[in-house]
Amino acid sequence: MRGALRVAGIVALIVVVAAAAFVVNVALGMRSKSTTTGTLHGLALREPVEILRDARGIPHIRAANRHDLFFAQGYAEASDRGFQLDLLRRYVYGELAAVLGPPLLSTDERARQVPVAAIVQRQWQAMDAPDRAMLQAFADGVNAAYAREAQPVEFRLLMYKPQPWRPQDSLAVGFATVLDLADSWDDVAARIGKHLPLTDPCYDAPVMAGLAKIADPAHCNAKTALLPLFLDHRPPIGSNEWATGSAHNATHRSLLANDPHLRLAIPGIWYLADLQAPGFHAAGAVLAGIPGITLGHNDHVAWGATNGTVTALSVFYPPKDLPQSNWQTETFNVRFGKTRTKRYYRDRDLFGVTVNVRNAKTFVLVRWSAYANAVSPLPAFNALDQAGSIEDALRALHAYPGPTQNFAIADTSGRVAYQLAGEIPDDPLWGRAIHPSSDLRKTYPMIPFAALPHVSPSRSAIVWTANAKMYGDGYPYRLSAAFSPPYRAYRIAEMLRSRPVYDVPYFTSMQLDTLSVSERDLAHYFKEYRAWNGRFTPNSKTATAVFDARRQLAANYASYTQAVDAARAKPGVVASVVLAPSPQPWGAAGAVVVKHPLAALGMSFLNGTTFPGNGDAYTVKVQNVGFSQSFRAVWDVGNWDTGGITIPQGNSGRPGSRHYTDEAAAWVAGRLLPLPYSTNAVDAATTQRLTLRP
Repeated sequence: MRGALRVAGIVALIVVVAAAAFVVNVALGMRSKSTTTGTLHGLALREPVEILRDARGIPHIRAANRHDLFFAQGYAEASDRGFQLDLLRRYVYGELAAVLGPPLLSTDERARQVPVAAIVQRQWQAMDAPDRAMLQAFADGVNAAYAREAQPVEFRLLMYKPQPWRPQDSLAVGFATVLDLADSWDDVAARIGKHLPLTDPCYDAPVMAGLAKIADPAHCNAKTALLPLFLDHRPPIGSNEWATGSAHNATHRSLLANDPHLRLAIPGIWYLADLQAPGFHAAGAVLAGIPGITLGHNDHVAWGATNGTVTALSVFYPPKDLPQSNWQTETFNVRFGKTRTKRYYRDRDLFGVTVNVRNAKTFVLVRWSAYANAVSPLPAFNALDQAGSIEDALRALHAYPGPTQNFAIADTSGRVAYQLAGEIPDDPLWGRAIHPSSDLRKTYPMIPFAALPHVSPSRSAIVWTANAKMYGDGYPYRLSAAFSPPYRAYRIAEMLRSRPVYDVPYFTSMQLDTLSVSERDLAHYFKEYRAWNGRFTPNSKTATAVFDARRQLAANYASYTQAVDAARAKPGVVASVVLAPSPQPWGAAGAVVVKHPLAALGMSFLNGTTFPGNGDAYTVKVQNVGFSQSFRAVWDVGNWDTGGITIPQGNSGRPGSRHYTDEAAAWVAGRLLPLPYSTNAVDAATTQRLTLRP
């Protein structure tokens, strides 16, 4: 008996010691920080590299050659965002359950519908030697940081270590954005039996038509207006951008503003950096896990992007005689569970997925150039990073495969331009329905780059996009089943038309605009809310009431048509809508918590800031549950030390770093934070210096 008690005591002691060690390990992880000062020796470099950090923790990397530049970028990103990189990689490859257990198995099974590992391997094989070298150098830098830096707290909590980073993994994490932004097979299936309007003609503001041709809602049929508010239930993923040539600006330089709308999380999607080596200097925002600069500027050119919301794939009902040899088995490792397998259909040009058509599961085939002709967008962005003019940028975009984006471009000559870029098949259905299997014999050629919507470079040009229809009457292609509602694009054009001269402060104020033209006009059907100014500001209770009314009407479109008829007969009467008697102010009702990915597992202590409601899905200042402006940037082109870029939280993904949420106050206040670029500005801003040596 004593022996048994002694063994039980030893086991209990071991459990207590192990638990204490785990707690200590996690506590150390909560305080861990990246190495940002001193000198690190013995790295796979050719010459020393300096990583200069400013007061926001943004790395300004100065290298003697490009290999060392991208190695150092990989080192800095993995130092600050090591867990995020691995989680993104696992999400895209469908390997989350291997570390997070059975609850993530269904997410993995869905992720494997697209064989990303095979796609990125083909992308890698199609790349030229310089682009491969860039990816390899970046991967070597990531692995050096994984080996040398203190382990992030998330790895300690989950008790695993990341596998080495491969150059193809950067292509994979880039594919996460492709999947987010592409018009998907689920979107096509959801449209079956529905007739979404291509746009709202009462608020149409196509950039190709110019500011003089934006719509006038006052002269519209009331039943025609606002239909996308009630019929389009897609998540409000979008973005804003606009640019004005030097002829319109107080600076006599071109100006460009961009604020992409993506998932709101901590750490954020974007990592800010400034990269310099002989023949290469670019700064701005990079998708975490990727080398180079994704959106920003170099010495001569600035560029921004918004999602094109066009149809880039075709969906088909399968024939009865699918070749059995094209079915492939995928294996899923499940932590704390059994290994699982699942079969997927894939051939050279098509892959199979299961979608819901009228609430019934249906197997369909997808034809998508991102799969059949696997070309990475990374080389196009690498060329943008080095463009010396708008013409160079357009040549880079000519080779850009997608996801299809609206690009606004400005250069130091004072000119601006607009270009839709990415592969779009001339499919007669345009994603409005699923093709019959007999259409599998047909091929749809890609629309030529020269025929895609664009505005030619000019010092007098004014361009803007916000995911809405970009062309006017006479354009020969439809491009989309339904563009995003045009309300943000209309509001941007309205603000640009309201004054003749622009500057950085005005562009900054535009990004903070909380006026929803659509919901303001909807409020006219409510007698008690007709005087509302349409602004979703934190102290507005009317904003909350109108938001709730819109949601009720959207749940039953017939209520909206009844409301219009009733308002014509007796103003102020709205059918089937119950107004909240004393709603919360929008600051409380529309508040958004910036969540960490592990919050779903109960680890909410890693969450970021709670932002008060300030803007909604239809305002230029987008703030919606799960989505927001992912950065706000304004570039005074050529005077790069002015203007700047702000992100919602901070540049570090480590809770122990002061840069975990250090930009939140500026974000809420709407301050644009400068990104030092010139040698003098970077030297003056440097607060920490880390030297990497061979």
